[in-house]
Amino acid sequence: MGATAIAIPYVVFVWWFSTGAVLVLVGLAARHPAAFKWGTAAAFVAALSGVAVSSQAAEDANAYCAFTCAILLWGTVEMSLLAGWITGPRPESCPRDCTPASRVGFALQAIAYHELALIATAGLVFAVTSGAPNRLSWWTFAALLVLRQSAKINLFLGVRTLNDELLPQQVRFMRSYFAKKSTNPLFPFSIAAATTATVMVAAAAIGATSSFDGVALSLLASLIALGLLEHGFMALPMPVINLWRWSAPVEPAVPAMAVVAAAPAPVPATPLVRPVLAVVSPAPQAERPVSVQKNAAAAARQRLEEQFRQAYRQARADAQAQTITGLAAVPVTPPVDPNTTAQGGVP
Repeated sequence: MGATAIAIPYVVFVWWFSTGAVLVLVGLAARHPAAFKWGTAAAFVAALSGVAVSSQAAEDANAYCAFTCAILLWGTVEMSLLAGWITGPRPESCPRDCTPASRVGFALQAIAYHELALIATAGLVFAVTSGAPNRLSWWTFAALLVLRQSAKINLFLGVRTLNDELLPQQVRFMRSYFAKKSTNPLFPFSIAAATTATVMVAAAAIGATSSFDGVALSLLASLIALGLLEHGFMALPMPVINLWRWSAPVEPAVPAMAVVAAAPAPVPATPLVRPVLAVVSPAPQAERPVSVQKNAAAAARQRLEEQFRQAYRQARADAQAQTITGLAAVPVTPPVDPNTTAQGGVP
């Protein structure tokens, strides 16, 4: 009974922690790609070996081991997608002007290889646990596969809240295949099916005749219930990113000094004084913004016009000065008095 009592909190912790751990590890993949690939491959082999070993005994500890190894196996395949290694033959965004049928085809091409990897891994788990007394790994992986496919199809058809903020940069193209709607025709059936499965497995766990069956069914029922909760997140009016905020990739912030340095220098205002014609080496055209070139051309034209005005005014002033000087240089002849003689005397 004690092993069954901790089944629900254990599944909740594994679900929450494993999701965040996958996001953290994917964030480190870009820094150490080779080591991360080898580490993921080693984890896959170790998880599959754990599935094979734990399936040989129907005991409470083996139930927890089989469940944990199935989650780890699922996580390694999911990391290959989130890291951008195994996606599809066309890992690109959905074209905006495509038809609904083309959108379905593009979506399948975007993740086809990953879906095949999930199906192949499910086949391996089925083969390893076939005929074994403990097949909880197979049922766990199968439940994850069905729930995840349901979630993907609902995201494609359209839901209220996408919760796509946690997608790493290398797979952000998948956002273009999500649709934001109030609901879609499949969503109620997905909720009904997950609810029915949760109730049926939980009822089987309550009525289990052995401790192993009680633990295994409790673990499986808790996992399906969390899948139902994830579907419910799509209908909530708020994102649930805060549950994994500690593992979300942080976008590098741009320093304030870098923003100031990157900002274009202000164009100095042309002073309204007498212009002086000077030769200035212009900057290369390719490096000068269009607005700066227009302002410079306008300023140069204004300087030339002002220079012409000054030259015209100076020419008029010089002409007037010359006219006045010429008039001053003409000798003035005094008028002749008729009462005087040629010698200047009075007759």
